Amino acid sequence: MDRWTNRVAVVTGASSGIGAACCKDLVSKGMIVVGLARREDRLQELKDSLPADQANRFHTHKCDVSKEQDVIDAFQWIDSTLGGADVLVNNAGILKLNAAILKEGNSEDLRATLDTNVLGVAWCTREAFRSLQKRKVDDGYVVIVNSLAGHRVPVIPNFSLGMYAPSKYAVTALAEVLRQEFLNNQTQTKITSISPGAVETEIVDKSLVKKFSDMERLRPEDVADAVSYCIQTPPNVHIQELTLKPIKENI
Repeated sequence: MDRWTNRVAVVTGASSGIGAACCKDLVSKGMIVVGLARREDRLQELKDSLPADQANRFHTHKCDVSKEQDVIDAFQWIDSTLGGADVLVNNAGILKLNAAILKEGNSEDLRATLDTNVLGVAWCTREAFRSLQKRKVDDGYVVIVNSLAGHRVPVIPNFSLGMYAPSKYAVTALAEVLRQEFLNNQTQTKITSISPGAVETEIVDKSLVKKFSDMERLRPEDVADAVSYCIQTPPNVHIQELTLKPIKENI
C-alpha cells in the first residue's frame, strides 16, 4: 500500500456497512479518504470513531449518487479541496423489497434501484476518471462493489430480488465496458468488480435478515480487505473480477 500513502480515495455509500469498513481500512493504511453518503450524521459518527491522526485524513461530503449533479458537485469539491481522486470505491447500492417486477405501484422503487446501482456507478466513475485525466494521473484505480446476484440470480423461496439482480447484471457489463474505455483512452488505470455473496449490512431490511437468519454471511470488513488486496497489486497485475462467498454459503 506504500504507493497509496497520502493519496485520495473516494468511497460511496460510506455511512455504514461495506462503505464504512472500506473507509476505516483505507485511512488506517495511510490514505486520505473521502466518504460520500446521504446521511451526514452517520458520516460524522464514523469520523468521530477514528483515532485522531486518521480522523484528520478522513473527510465527509453529502452526496446522493443517484443524482448526477450531486456527483459532479462532490468531485468538484474533492478536486478543489484535496487535489483530486486517485482511487474510487463504488459501493453505494440499494435493495428495495418493494421492487418486485410484477408488483404494481412501485415504479419509484424500480427507478431508484437502477439510478443508484447502475447510473450512480457510471456518474462516479466518469467524474473520477475526469479528475485523473485533468491531473495526468495514469495509475488510478476504480473498484465496483458488485454482487454474486450480478452473475447468477439465486432462487430464494417466496422472495424476489426484483430489480436488484438486473441492476447488478448491468453493473457486471458496465465494469467491462469501462475497462475497455480505459484502454481506449490509453490509461493504466485499473477497474475491478468485486462480487460478494451475502454480507451483514443494512442494505437488506431487518425482516428479511430475520427470515434468513441461518444464512452464512460475510462481514463488511471481509469485503474491505478484498478492496485493499486489489488496489495494492503491482502495475502489471489486473484483477478484473473477484468473487467472495462465505465458506458455508449454498445459494
